[in-house]
Amino acid sequence: MKAEVRANLLAKLRAGEPRFPGIVGFDETVLPHLERALLAGHDLVLLGERGQGKTRLIRTVTGLLDEWTPVVEGCEINDHPYAPVCTRCRTLARELGEELPIAWKHRDERYGEKLATPDTSVGDLIGDIDPIKIAEGRTLGDPETVHYGLVPRTNRGVFSVNELPDLAERIQVSLLNVLEERDIQVRGYNLRLPLDILLIASANPEDYTNRGRIITPLKDRFGAEIRTHYPLTVEDELTLIRQESVPDIGADIPEHLVEVIARFTRLVRESTAVDARSGVSARFSIAAAETAAASAVRRSAIAGEEQAVTRVVDLACVVHSLRGKVEFEVSEEGRETEILAHLLRRATAETFRNRLGGADLSAVTDKFAEGGQVESGELVPAGELLHRMGPVTGLAKIMSRLGMGAGEESPGHAAAALEFALEGLYLMRRLSKEDLEGTAVYRT
Repeated sequence: MKAEVRANLLAKLRAGEPRFPGIVGFDETVLPHLERALLAGHDLVLLGERGQGKTRLIRTVTGLLDEWTPVVEGCEINDHPYAPVCTRCRTLARELGEELPIAWKHRDERYGEKLATPDTSVGDLIGDIDPIKIAEGRTLGDPETVHYGLVPRTNRGVFSVNELPDLAERIQVSLLNVLEERDIQVRGYNLRLPLDILLIASANPEDYTNRGRIITPLKDRFGAEIRTHYPLTVEDELTLIRQESVPDIGADIPEHLVEVIARFTRLVRESTAVDARSGVSARFSIAAAETAAASAVRRSAIAGEEQAVTRVVDLACVVHSLRGKVEFEVSEEGRETEILAHLLRRATAETFRNRLGGADLSAVTDKFAEGGQVESGELVPAGELLHRMGPVTGLAKIMSRLGMGAGEESPGHAAAALEFALEGLYLMRRLSKEDLEGTAVYRT
């Protein structure tokens, strides 16, 4: 199995092909370590906080298996036709010889996974006596009365144990033979099944380093320990949001607002008010993008807009929706919403400086020269906002600097660009804003 992974990985490396599709931000950090571990034939542990893509990365390893592989037909542990190991298949091989029936398994079927919940038993992982087979009249010592667990059923494949530290210590002992002697033992049977398996576990560093959470012999048997991390750059965060957010919500999210969400997520991770040990999952930014898009869809349905385009006003609901996804320090109890709202404003200001810093926005500020005001809100349609603002010279240039290209000249996109400029001018203290319930009034 590991030789198969090694050969296919080397082939992809030599051809310059993607080895782990869908994995963002690990190219220069995590993936080289993972590739070295796989080339060495090591079982390994991925160590990282929640939402760093550990499970996604493990699942992509199956792409390094042969697309199809032969197994003895009907075998519970995927025996190789030329080297069967279970009692049933060895008996069939002796009786049928070259007529031994075979089946073909796709690489996706050669992956097994178990979340290490506290109620997981040795029977779940390794196997146990099948009482139904005993009731059928078979003797207790018959090896065929064994019901195999998840690990042997993934023989000749990749098996993943997610959140390994949560597995009870007495259950962790059952994995010792799997990792070193490559076999399993069930209920004192005279049974020794050599397994051909690649075992990959995931763990949170906080749990992994707590004494007694993972038994020392089990740590010693893993060949490699690889640390994962959150996206290191805003660009990686942007790519991740675009890749993972649900595409069929029905609203377009302009690129500058995706950048606001990406910067907002990074600021939350870096905030001293947030418990750094728990981390801020990548699912935080993905859910934020989906929530903002849903707000735009809701507005378009109520106001009768033809096209739903996300605007700055749709980001406010993100603070309330995602507050429960962040663990705050005890000293900040009661200030969660205030902290997130402040960080969202900072992210918006940073994006404004990045996208429109140095741009001539005098045509926007001139609209307020004589004491005028413009009211926006989560239910104000794009056409109404543009009507309240009136013609703005140079709006097309603003839209271009915000990344809105050909095909994005709709009223929704124009309103999104205009509202972002208004919000940025407010954050730069060139306009004032009065926040009411669901509305925002901009004035001098």
